[in-house]
Amino acid sequence: MVRGVSNVDPAEVQRLLPAGLDTFDHLATMVMVVEPDGQCLFVNAAFEEVLGLSRRSVLRESIFDWFTDPALLRDVVSAVSRNDYATSRVEAELKRHPHVFSESLHVQAIVTRLEHGGLVIIELVEVEQKTRQEREERALDQAQANKELIRNLAHEIKNPLGGIRGAAQLLQMELESKSLTEYTQVIIHEADRLQLLVDRLLAPHRRPHMVGDVNIHEVCERVRSLILAEFPKGLKVVRDYDISVPEFRGDREQLIQAVLNIAHNAAQALVDRIQDGDAVLIFKTRVARRVTINRELHRLALVLHIEDNGPGIPESIRDRIFYPLVSGREGGSGLGLTLAQTFVQQHHGTIECESQPGQTVFKILIPLP
Repeated sequence: MVRGVSNVDPAEVQRLLPAGLDTFDHLATMVMVVEPDGQCLFVNAAFEEVLGLSRRSVLRESIFDWFTDPALLRDVVSAVSRNDYATSRVEAELKRHPHVFSESLHVQAIVTRLEHGGLVIIELVEVEQKTRQEREERALDQAQANKELIRNLAHEIKNPLGGIRGAAQLLQMELESKSLTEYTQVIIHEADRLQLLVDRLLAPHRRPHMVGDVNIHEVCERVRSLILAEFPKGLKVVRDYDISVPEFRGDREQLIQAVLNIAHNAAQALVDRIQDGDAVLIFKTRVARRVTINRELHRLALVLHIEDNGPGIPESIRDRIFYPLVSGREGGSGLGLTLAQTFVQQHHGTIECESQPGQTVFKILIPLP
């Protein structure tokens, strides 16, 4: 239970602590320093934000009150403080302020002994955050591999393609039979189609980054108007905007294309619901604080959710949707999400996707100034 802050003497607490703990305020993970019995002496800024309570209000409180089942953590803190072992890890459920957060947080607690009065330092890492960072690292590596593969493949295709098209044109000039020239026309047409595909593959890497002030809600409104123009009936586009999201520097046209590619895929997946008249596409914007994106900590980040109530992404391709030429729709090129990922990564951001029948959510994170 949280006692009144009038019982806490910050000067007394400060005397019990080693110097330099303010450095922990720069970390994205939650850090606290406790006595062997679990009394809290220090929490960093990330812990305040995640717990939903001020630093002063938690001083001298028992940290075990903040966990749903603290028995194992209590034993570990006691053992580490006695120096039975130097450090230990345990998973736990962190309760948060009920008026701020509705759910507990699944965390991994790393408990380490401090060489200062038998105190214990506890670092809490969100299990979901750890998993997301691992996904981001894999996505970065895969995107780089995709980039090299696309460039090499495109250049290998372009050279013989030009020769095939040129030879077909020369052959067509020598042919007198109209029925035979139809075959050369097929060759020329297919060569042009492949050339267009190659140009689309190379486009994001050729086009310069046109930087200007970007309002994400203007981007969403442009995409919304384009989607509704193509699907005027049976599709409801819901706007859930946080108007406090600031402008940022970026390429407006690239971001429009990225959001449009995702939203257009969603609308095409909703074709059955559109016919039934209950298709829903949601654009939701929020601001996240102290977010790690692509291994870097950012004070603020834009979070854009693009959500639909369609059938979901087939499980067989769910882990490969950002790979080039992978499509879950017959006739799809498999380039839309690859290009969207490229454009977002050029803004130092990332895209995540969660999908199940009835709900698919793409989440774009982009650092804010």
